[in-house]
Amino acid sequence: MKYDPSRDKCPLPFSPFKSCTVPRPIGWLSSVSPDGIDNLAPYSQWQNLTFDPPMVMFAANQYPDGRRKDTVLNAEQTGWFVWNMATYELREAVNLSAMAVPPHQSEFDLAGVTRRRADLCNVQMVAESPVHFECRYLSTHRFTGNSKVGTIDVVFAQVERIHIDENFLTPEGKLDILKARPLARLGYYDYTSVTDIFEMRIPNASAAEADGLEGAPA
Repeated sequence: MKYDPSRDKCPLPFSPFKSCTVPRPIGWLSSVSPDGIDNLAPYSQWQNLTFDPPMVMFAANQYPDGRRKDTVLNAEQTGWFVWNMATYELREAVNLSAMAVPPHQSEFDLAGVTRRRADLCNVQMVAESPVHFECRYLSTHRFTGNSKVGTIDVVFAQVERIHIDENFLTPEGKLDILKARPLARLGYYDYTSVTDIFEMRIPNASAAEADGLEGAPA
């Protein structure tokens, strides 16, 4: 089967689009409003962009009534947000923080997670999360969709500080992914977590290429 999503009605009962680009890392993002309300929300359209310097992005669809997401507004107005690694152990808290609540209510309280102040900005981090990125806002690129909910803000930021719980490091100094079990988004109502890892090395890669792929220091 095939169809043109910009022109044709989806021939399946459920759209397959978001179930094809999987698994997607979750941007569990904390921010603070200019009047001091702590915000926490998961975004399934999140990714790193480059590593020198480390830069990230997330995309946030508008609400059906045209309102922009609080995380976007907070990042633009305060200049900062924090990425907290979403893990299998924290899955219920992640799901609770996805609820739409009034701007004066904090999802930290709703999700029952512990606040820990970031170092470089006035943003609370999820203390139970094993990894955090303190992200300095750079810019927003706005794409107009075919509907209000289809219109999207793509936010770009630079990672200025990385926090890692040393209990989640291997003896050789790598992040212990199997211990952390990062949570990832699939389509529909489905999620997954990392429970299996295998290694592949590019044949005939130069030493510099191999070091770059593994993250060895320059």
